[in-house]
Amino acid sequence: MRFARFLPAFLALVTGGIFALLAAMLAVTTIEARSKADVARVLDLNAHQWADVDVNGLQVILGGFAPDEATRFRALRVAGGVVDSSRLIDMMNVQDRAPIKPPRFSVEILRNDEGISLIGLIPAAMDRETVVNSIRDIAGDTAVTDFLDTADYAAPPGWDNALAYGLSALAILPRSKISIAADRVELKAISDSVEEKRRLETQLSRTTPKGLIVAMAITAPRPVITPYTLRFIIDAEGPRFDACSTSTPAGVNRILAAARKAGMRGKASCTIGLGVPSPKWDDAVATAIGRLAEMGGGSVTFSDADVTLIADETTAQSKFDRIVGELDAALPDAFSLHAVLPEPVVIDGTGEGDGPPEFIATKSPEGDVRLRGRIPNERTRIATEVFAQAQFGSRAISSAMRVDEKLPLGWSNRVLASLEALALLNSGMIVTQPDVVDIRGITGNPDARAEISRILSEKLGEAKDFRISVTYEETLDPLANIPTPEECVAQIGKILTVQQITFAPSSANIDEVARASIDNIAEIMKDCQDVVMEVGGHTDSQGRETMNQGLSQSRAEAVLNALLARRILTSNLTAKGYGETKPIADNGTEEGREANRRIEFRLISAEELAKMNAPADPDVQDTTDQSEQTTQSEVQDEQN
Repeated sequence: MRFARFLPAFLALVTGGIFALLAAMLAVTTIEARSKADVARVLDLNAHQWADVDVNGLQVILGGFAPDEATRFRALRVAGGVVDSSRLIDMMNVQDRAPIKPPRFSVEILRNDEGISLIGLIPAAMDRETVVNSIRDIAGDTAVTDFLDTADYAAPPGWDNALAYGLSALAILPRSKISIAADRVELKAISDSVEEKRRLETQLSRTTPKGLIVAMAITAPRPVITPYTLRFIIDAEGPRFDACSTSTPAGVNRILAAARKAGMRGKASCTIGLGVPSPKWDDAVATAIGRLAEMGGGSVTFSDADVTLIADETTAQSKFDRIVGELDAALPDAFSLHAVLPEPVVIDGTGEGDGPPEFIATKSPEGDVRLRGRIPNERTRIATEVFAQAQFGSRAISSAMRVDEKLPLGWSNRVLASLEALALLNSGMIVTQPDVVDIRGITGNPDARAEISRILSEKLGEAKDFRISVTYEETLDPLANIPTPEECVAQIGKILTVQQITFAPSSANIDEVARASIDNIAEIMKDCQDVVMEVGGHTDSQGRETMNQGLSQSRAEAVLNALLARRILTSNLTAKGYGETKPIADNGTEEGREANRRIEFRLISAEELAKMNAPADPDVQDTTDQSEQTTQSEVQDEQN
């Protein structure tokens, strides 16, 4: 009865609890949904779409991968502005950063008379001290300023090669700017002359490592051209320049445009130099070329302000007179015109024909010069021989000239000018007549035609009718024909294949029969003195190993001394003895042992050179010294 009385109250209490629990659960769910929606919305508005939002009761859990730590912190701060920060659970991660790319290593070297400056970034592992010391050796008594920074990254591929090449270029370019990167070296320099410019360009091109891009810009001071010469020809071979000079790049364009309009094809160039006789030089030249093209053939020669127009011998007199008159009127006031319509010219070339008198000089490929033909008097004959001896050497001259007192005035001057022009050829012939000088032959000088034109136009006077048929052959060019480092080693190898350098038994004295090989190698080394090579000495396996090592070293050094005795610079050569360690044949036979007893020349790579120049480890040096002492002791024991 008592329980029945309390039952309604109990049921009411239970029902109220259930309703309270349901209300609380509904409130929590509402709060969770509201918090998640509000936080997600504010994160999206602040460009944090990468962030994930979850809830657990009153806790708001932030997840996802932030791009970086700063962005993660900003997202956390934005969410804290919506809900209390104590309710935030930070489960966000930061994305792994991409590896930092190594910097671009480069060195810029500036060199002038004051010293050398280094600016740039180099690998920390690079032997900086060795590089700077080698630059100090190049600088000599001038200062070396080091502004290099380092970065702790591995050197990129090609860095050592590029650096070694850049330093070798620095050694021969006293006024230069050299920019070195792993894949490219830029050289900007000033040379003393055009000839020096050609020599430097050839030398630097020959020693460029494979795979390295080299941008080269070597300039030379503008030469003083005297006389200021230009010669344009139209003949059976077509329009062309024998010589071209002007004072500005714009002048070059002006003159070449006139030549192309006259029918010239292919490439041509003009020397830019000082000494132009008139600011209207380019206009005068362009006008004369145009009139020559209208005439249809002949030549026009400018020597300073003197202009000589030689028409083709087939030109009609009326046409010649008209064009000469028009050209004379069109030329600027400073220029004077001399025009010639020549009679047909026959070049006999014997000096004894029935035609005009001739003086002939021939030069053989061996350098022998023969003088023949007519000369006005005995005094001129002697003067001609003396001048020829000065040009070609006294032993090279043979003379068969004869005196003819009826020769025209100025003959001696024409003869001497012809000989001076012949000196520019490797081989060829000149024929001098009263009205024309004909020169033909081959040369290894690419500027020979221009120089011949300058000599003859200056020294022949107003009647500057001369004909040049000169061919440039690259094989005769002493600069273009410089062998590559690989060719140097190959040529020496051929010599040693024919006759190996041999020595007296157990001695470093070179056999007499092998001296011819040394002579031939010395001739090759004259063109290879910038090539870094190793002279390796090798022995057979007979005898003690330490004895063979010392003997091979002595023999390699003997070869260096033999080359030095022949006035060959050996600073680029290194002597190294290998003893019996590198046989190329079987030491069990006499033929094999003979093959193993040899001298070899080997090209040293840029990497090897860098290692050779690196400072030695003191511990290794001590060991080496001790080894050398042991070897010397053993040799002394053998001698005893």
